[in-house]
Amino acid sequence: MRFFAKIDENNIVLALTPLEERHMTDDNGVISEANGQAYLEANNNWPAAQWIEYSQNTHSNKYYDNFAEDILGDQSKALRGNGAVIGEEWDPVNQIFWKAQPWPSWVKDVPNAQWVSPIGDAPDDLTAEEVAAGTYYSWDEDVTNWVKVTIPSVLD
Repeated sequence: MRFFAKIDENNIVLALTPLEERHMTDDNGVISEANGQAYLEANNNWPAAQWIEYSQNTHSNKYYDNFAEDILGDQSKALRGNGAVIGEEWDPVNQIFWKAQPWPSWVKDVPNAQWVSPIGDAPDDLTAEEVAAGTYYSWDEDVTNWVKVTIPSVLD
Protein backbone atom coordinates (compact mmCIF):
# COMPACT_ATOMS: atom_id res chain seq x y z
CA MET A 1 0.00 0.00 0.00
CA ARG A 2 1.23 3.46 -0.91
CA PHE A 3 -0.15 6.88 0.01
CA PHE A 4 -0.85 10.02 -2.02
CA ALA A 5 -1.76 13.59 -1.11
CA LYS A 6 -4.10 15.62 -3.31
CA ILE A 7 -2.83 19.21 -3.45
CA ASP A 8 -4.40 22.40 -4.77
CA GLU A 9 -2.86 25.10 -6.96
CA ASN A 10 -1.45 26.78 -3.83
CA ASN A 11 0.29 23.57 -2.71
CA ILE A 12 -2.05 22.98 0.22
CA VAL A 13 -2.98 19.37 1.00
CA LEU A 14 -6.69 18.81 0.35
CA ALA A 15 -7.04 15.06 0.86
CA LEU A 16 -5.07 11.87 1.52
CA THR A 17 -5.66 8.55 -0.17
CA PRO A 18 -4.16 5.07 -0.04
CA LEU A 19 -3.35 3.38 -3.33
CA GLU A 20 -2.65 -0.29 -3.94
CA GLU A 21 0.70 -0.93 -5.62
CA ARG A 22 -1.02 -2.76 -8.48
CA HIS A 23 -2.31 0.66 -9.62
CA MET A 24 1.27 1.95 -9.73
CA THR A 25 2.76 -0.99 -11.61
CA ASP A 26 3.40 -0.90 -15.37
CA ASP A 27 3.42 -3.83 -17.81
CA ASN A 28 7.08 -4.53 -16.94
CA GLY A 29 6.35 -4.81 -13.22
CA VAL A 30 7.91 -1.44 -12.40
CA ILE A 31 6.24 0.51 -9.59
CA SER A 32 6.38 4.29 -10.00
CA GLU A 33 4.81 7.42 -8.60
CA ALA A 34 4.01 8.56 -12.16
CA ASN A 35 1.90 5.44 -12.73
CA GLY A 36 0.04 6.11 -9.50
CA GLN A 37 -0.51 9.73 -10.47
CA ALA A 38 -1.90 8.69 -13.87
CA TYR A 39 -4.26 6.20 -12.20
CA LEU A 40 -5.47 8.80 -9.69
CA GLU A 41 -6.01 11.39 -12.42
CA ALA A 42 -8.04 8.94 -14.50
CA ASN A 43 -10.17 7.85 -11.54
CA ASN A 44 -10.51 11.07 -9.53
CA ASN A 45 -10.72 13.87 -12.11
CA TRP A 46 -7.75 15.73 -10.58
CA PRO A 47 -4.48 16.53 -12.43
CA ALA A 48 -1.78 13.87 -12.11
CA ALA A 49 0.87 16.43 -11.10
CA GLN A 50 -1.24 17.38 -8.08
CA TRP A 51 -1.11 13.88 -6.58
CA ILE A 52 2.08 13.54 -4.53
CA GLU A 53 3.26 10.27 -3.00
CA TYR A 54 4.29 10.38 0.66
CA SER A 55 5.24 8.06 3.51
CA GLN A 56 3.14 7.97 6.67
CA ASN A 57 6.21 6.84 8.60
CA THR A 58 8.54 9.68 7.59
CA HIS A 59 9.06 12.46 10.13
CA SER A 60 11.83 15.09 10.12
CA ASN A 61 13.38 13.35 7.11
CA LYS A 62 13.75 10.01 8.93
CA TYR A 63 11.83 6.78 8.40
CA TYR A 64 10.30 5.25 11.54
CA ASP A 65 8.95 1.76 12.12
CA ASN A 66 5.16 2.21 12.11
CA PHE A 67 5.19 5.48 14.07
CA ALA A 68 7.31 3.87 16.77
CA GLU A 69 10.20 5.62 18.44
CA ASP A 70 12.64 3.46 16.49
CA ILE A 71 14.36 4.94 13.46
CA LEU A 72 14.97 2.17 10.95
CA GLY A 73 18.53 1.54 9.80
CA ASP A 74 17.40 1.49 6.16
CA GLN A 75 16.44 5.07 5.41
CA SER A 76 15.73 4.47 1.72
CA LYS A 77 11.99 4.54 2.53
CA ALA A 78 12.13 8.09 3.96
CA LEU A 79 10.03 10.11 1.54
CA ARG A 80 9.21 13.81 1.26
CA GLY A 81 10.45 14.91 4.69
CA ASN A 82 7.20 14.30 6.58
CA GLY A 83 3.91 12.56 6.13
CA ALA A 84 1.28 14.73 4.47
CA VAL A 85 -1.42 16.35 6.63
CA ILE A 86 -4.66 17.90 5.33
CA GLY A 87 -4.41 21.69 5.37
CA GLU A 88 -0.64 21.78 5.49
CA GLU A 89 1.91 22.74 2.85
CA TRP A 90 3.60 20.86 0.01
CA ASP A 91 6.92 22.46 -0.98
CA PRO A 92 7.61 21.42 -4.59
CA VAL A 93 11.05 23.07 -4.67
CA ASN A 94 12.41 21.09 -1.70
CA GLN A 95 10.06 18.10 -2.17
CA ILE A 96 8.88 18.31 1.47
CA PHE A 97 5.52 18.20 3.20
CA TRP A 98 5.80 20.84 5.93
CA LYS A 99 3.98 20.74 9.23
CA ALA A 100 2.32 24.00 10.28
CA GLN A 101 4.79 26.74 11.19
CA PRO A 102 4.74 26.87 15.01
CA TRP A 103 5.75 30.55 15.30
CA PRO A 104 6.01 33.34 12.70
CA SER A 105 9.73 33.84 13.38
CA TRP A 106 10.68 30.17 12.94
CA VAL A 107 12.52 29.12 9.78
CA LYS A 108 12.64 25.98 7.64
CA ASP A 109 15.48 23.54 8.31
CA VAL A 110 15.35 21.82 4.92
CA PRO A 111 17.86 18.99 5.58
CA ASN A 112 15.83 17.89 8.61
CA ALA A 113 12.40 18.84 7.20
CA GLN A 114 11.37 20.71 10.32
CA TRP A 115 10.84 24.21 11.65
CA VAL A 116 13.50 25.65 13.98
CA SER A 117 13.73 28.79 16.07
CA PRO A 118 15.82 31.59 14.58
CA ILE A 119 18.26 31.23 17.50
CA GLY A 120 18.48 27.44 17.71
CA ASP A 121 17.35 24.95 20.33
CA ALA A 122 16.33 25.86 23.85
CA PRO A 123 19.20 26.02 26.34
CA ASP A 124 20.02 22.80 28.17
CA ASP A 125 20.99 24.39 31.46
CA LEU A 126 18.15 23.68 33.89
CA THR A 127 19.27 22.60 37.33
CA ALA A 128 17.86 19.50 38.98
CA GLU A 129 15.97 21.80 41.36
CA GLU A 130 14.38 23.69 38.46
CA VAL A 131 13.32 20.47 36.77
CA ALA A 132 11.86 19.17 40.04
CA ALA A 133 9.93 22.44 40.40
CA GLY A 134 8.38 21.99 36.95
CA THR A 135 10.51 24.55 35.15
CA TYR A 136 11.09 24.24 31.41
CA TYR A 137 11.94 26.44 28.43
CA SER A 138 9.16 27.76 26.23
CA TRP A 139 9.37 29.86 23.07
CA ASP A 140 8.27 33.50 23.56
CA GLU A 141 7.47 35.00 20.17
CA ASP A 142 7.22 38.55 21.59
CA VAL A 143 10.92 38.55 22.47
CA THR A 144 11.90 35.85 19.93
CA ASN A 145 13.76 33.90 22.57
CA TRP A 146 13.50 30.92 24.88
CA VAL A 147 12.22 31.81 28.36
CA LYS A 148 12.02 29.77 31.53
CA VAL A 149 8.53 28.88 32.66
CA THR A 150 7.54 27.17 35.89
CA ILE A 151 4.26 25.34 36.25
CA PRO A 152 2.75 26.11 39.64
CA SER A 153 2.18 23.03 41.74
CA VAL A 154 -1.47 22.17 42.35
CA LEU A 155 -0.46 20.74 45.72
CA ASP A 156 0.77 24.05 47.16
